[in-house]
Amino acid sequence: MGRCPTRKVKKRRLSHKTARRDKFEVKGDDLVYTELRKPETETKPLELSEDLPGMGQFYCLHCDRYFCNVSVRDDHFKTKKHKKRVKLMNGPAPHSQLDADLAAGMGMPDNGPKLMAA
Repeated sequence: MGRCPTRKVKKRRLSHKTARRDKFEVKGDDLVYTELRKPETETKPLELSEDLPGMGQFYCLHCDRYFCNVSVRDDHFKTKKHKKRVKLMNGPAPHSQLDADLAAGMGMPDNGPKLMAA
Protein backbone atom coordinates (compact mmCIF):
# COMPACT_ATOMS: atom_id res chain seq x y z
CA MET A 1 0.00 0.00 0.00
CA GLY A 2 1.22 3.44 -0.78
CA ARG A 3 0.26 6.93 0.08
CA CYS A 4 -2.11 9.06 -1.92
CA PRO A 5 0.04 11.18 -4.28
CA THR A 6 -2.12 14.31 -3.82
CA ARG A 7 -1.77 14.41 -0.04
CA LYS A 8 0.90 16.79 1.19
CA VAL A 9 2.37 17.16 4.65
CA LYS A 10 0.78 20.02 6.55
CA LYS A 11 3.10 22.92 7.13
CA ARG A 12 3.60 23.88 10.73
CA ARG A 13 2.36 27.38 11.32
CA LEU A 14 4.06 29.87 13.59
CA SER A 15 2.19 30.88 16.69
CA HIS A 16 0.87 34.44 16.69
CA LYS A 17 0.73 34.46 20.49
CA THR A 18 4.40 35.31 21.01
CA ALA A 19 4.09 38.43 18.89
CA ARG A 20 0.90 39.38 20.71
CA ARG A 21 2.59 39.04 24.13
CA ASP A 22 5.33 41.45 23.14
CA LYS A 23 2.85 44.06 21.92
CA PHE A 24 2.86 45.92 25.21
CA GLU A 25 6.22 46.47 26.80
CA VAL A 26 6.44 44.80 30.19
CA LYS A 27 8.49 46.26 33.04
CA GLY A 28 11.18 44.18 34.66
CA ASP A 29 10.69 42.52 38.03
CA ASP A 30 12.99 44.98 39.80
CA LEU A 31 11.04 48.01 38.51
CA VAL A 32 7.69 46.52 39.56
CA TYR A 33 9.17 45.67 42.98
CA THR A 34 10.35 49.25 43.59
CA GLU A 35 7.01 50.63 42.40
CA LEU A 36 5.17 48.41 44.88
CA ARG A 37 7.41 49.63 47.71
CA LYS A 38 6.50 53.30 47.12
CA PRO A 39 4.14 54.88 49.66
CA GLU A 40 0.51 55.38 48.67
CA THR A 41 0.97 59.18 48.54
CA GLU A 42 3.53 58.96 45.70
CA THR A 43 1.40 56.80 43.39
CA LYS A 44 -0.36 58.68 40.62
CA PRO A 45 -3.92 58.01 39.44
CA LEU A 46 -4.17 56.16 36.12
CA GLU A 47 -4.37 58.45 33.10
CA LEU A 48 -6.79 57.86 30.22
CA SER A 49 -4.99 56.39 27.22
CA GLU A 50 -6.66 55.28 24.01
CA ASP A 51 -3.73 53.04 23.12
CA LEU A 52 -4.17 50.76 26.14
CA PRO A 53 -6.95 48.23 26.74
CA GLY A 54 -9.84 49.65 28.75
CA MET A 55 -8.48 53.19 28.25
CA GLY A 56 -5.71 52.30 30.74
CA GLN A 57 -8.04 52.29 33.75
CA PHE A 58 -7.92 48.59 34.73
CA TYR A 59 -4.35 47.75 35.69
CA CYS A 60 -2.65 44.98 37.67
CA LEU A 61 0.39 46.49 39.36
CA HIS A 62 2.00 43.15 40.25
CA CYS A 63 1.84 41.73 36.71
CA ASP A 64 2.14 45.08 34.86
CA ARG A 65 -0.89 44.33 32.67
CA TYR A 66 -3.88 46.34 31.50
CA PHE A 67 -7.36 44.84 31.12
CA CYS A 68 -10.43 45.83 29.10
CA ASN A 69 -12.87 45.91 32.04
CA VAL A 70 -13.26 45.24 35.76
CA SER A 71 -14.58 41.69 35.43
CA VAL A 72 -11.61 40.55 33.34
CA ARG A 73 -9.21 42.14 35.83
CA ASP A 74 -10.99 40.47 38.76
CA ASP A 75 -10.81 37.11 36.96
CA HIS A 76 -7.08 37.71 36.49
CA PHE A 77 -6.70 38.27 40.25
CA LYS A 78 -7.94 34.69 40.81
CA THR A 79 -5.44 33.06 38.42
CA LYS A 80 -2.45 31.00 39.47
CA LYS A 81 -0.10 33.21 37.46
CA HIS A 82 -1.16 36.34 39.37
CA LYS A 83 -0.96 34.65 42.76
CA LYS A 84 2.58 33.43 42.04
CA ARG A 85 3.54 36.93 40.94
CA VAL A 86 2.14 38.48 44.15
CA LYS A 87 4.09 35.94 46.21
CA LEU A 88 7.26 36.76 44.26
CA MET A 89 6.82 40.50 44.75
CA ASN A 90 6.14 40.16 48.50
CA GLY A 91 9.34 38.16 49.01
CA PRO A 92 12.95 39.35 48.80
CA ALA A 93 13.94 41.88 46.17
CA PRO A 94 14.52 40.41 42.68
CA HIS A 95 17.88 40.83 40.99
CA SER A 96 18.54 44.25 39.49
CA GLN A 97 20.88 45.46 36.75
CA LEU A 98 23.42 46.41 39.41
CA ASP A 99 23.51 42.80 40.65
CA ALA A 100 24.02 41.58 37.09
CA ASP A 101 26.90 44.01 36.53
CA LEU A 102 28.58 42.95 39.78
CA ALA A 103 28.23 39.28 38.88
CA ALA A 104 29.79 39.93 35.47
CA GLY A 105 32.71 41.77 37.07
CA MET A 106 31.72 45.13 35.61
CA GLY A 107 30.78 46.88 38.87
CA MET A 108 32.73 48.25 41.81
CA PRO A 109 35.00 45.64 43.40
CA ASP A 110 33.94 44.36 46.81
CA ASN A 111 37.10 44.68 48.90
CA GLY A 112 35.47 44.07 52.24
CA PRO A 113 33.78 46.36 54.77
CA LYS A 114 36.97 48.19 55.89
CA LEU A 115 37.98 49.39 52.43
CA MET A 116 34.41 50.16 51.28
CA ALA A 117 33.81 52.53 54.22
CA ALA A 118 36.98 54.57 53.60
